[in-house]
Amino acid sequence: MIAAMAALPEFRPAWWLPGPHLQAVGARLLRPRGRVRCERERFELADGDFVDLDWVIEAGGRSPDRDAPLVLVLHGLEGSSSSDYVLSIHCALASRGLASLALNFRSCSGEPNRLPRFYHSGDTGDAAAVLRLLRERFPARRIGAVGFSLGGNVLLKLLGECGGGGREGLAPDAAVAISVPFDLSAGIITLEHGLGPLYQRYFLRKLRRKLRLKAALLRGHVDVDCLLAVRTLRDFDDLATAPLHGFANSADYYRRASSKPVLGAIRVPTLLIHAADDPFLPSSAIPRAEVEASPHLNAIFPDHGGHVGFVSGPPWAPVFWAEQTAATFLAARLL
Repeated sequence: MIAAMAALPEFRPAWWLPGPHLQAVGARLLRPRGRVRCERERFELADGDFVDLDWVIEAGGRSPDRDAPLVLVLHGLEGSSSSDYVLSIHCALASRGLASLALNFRSCSGEPNRLPRFYHSGDTGDAAAVLRLLRERFPARRIGAVGFSLGGNVLLKLLGECGGGGREGLAPDAAVAISVPFDLSAGIITLEHGLGPLYQRYFLRKLRRKLRLKAALLRGHVDVDCLLAVRTLRDFDDLATAPLHGFANSADYYRRASSKPVLGAIRVPTLLIHAADDPFLPSSAIPRAEVEASPHLNAIFPDHGGHVGFVSGPPWAPVFWAEQTAATFLAARLL
């Protein structure tokens, strides 16, 4: 770790939210909402589809300076620009003088996308297109990025591709990835045990809703009726994610979409925030060796915090540590 890491606050989990599940659920229930105003832009993609970008015009009572560094925010599985953690990071960034926008992955902005496909954990093309847009539109502004969960995996994959020479000139100047499923295969195995099936049911309920909205378009590409009956994310990935996005099966998807193998190619200052008790990934899959081997990767791997949780402070004034820490890291490198 670089010396500046010493300035980042240590995570002290809230005593009143013990364990990973209460951390995750508590953060979702307690994060303040309604303090962010955005302006939406529809961004047309080269393949004829679209994504919606939400540009922050006010967050936490602050309006960003038009020349401030700009941070791209990527949400998690079945999240959106209105997810509580996205709104929270916008406020944390604004409080430090940074501007921000959120990318809604395909089908996540409230309107189904046009093509017979969705988005997935290794789908870096749309994020790369948005970063290209930012570089072209704002050549003098420094650019950062932060990704949560699936969005963090997408971000790290993209950073690895940039560092490996696949997408030169697109990498942000600094990045943060929070609660990333670095090894998708290990993560899906973890979600098949303990309370994991409860999380799976939550995500599958939202995915089925989108399948119903796009059923007519998807028929002929996947077995929609069979998909509507699946009970695990692995089955969904076998029957939908893999065939719609060019993978042989779920195992092939997990192998090729995982960010862990490309971490060594990252060439920009990047902070990884991940709890050892994250219920979406076993502790053994946390990339400790990769961080130690890289001069560009910084990491905070506390023992507790759950998945996109990291709540500290007293119950009457909770602190959402991951967002605050991410904003501090980015401000130190972008301002």
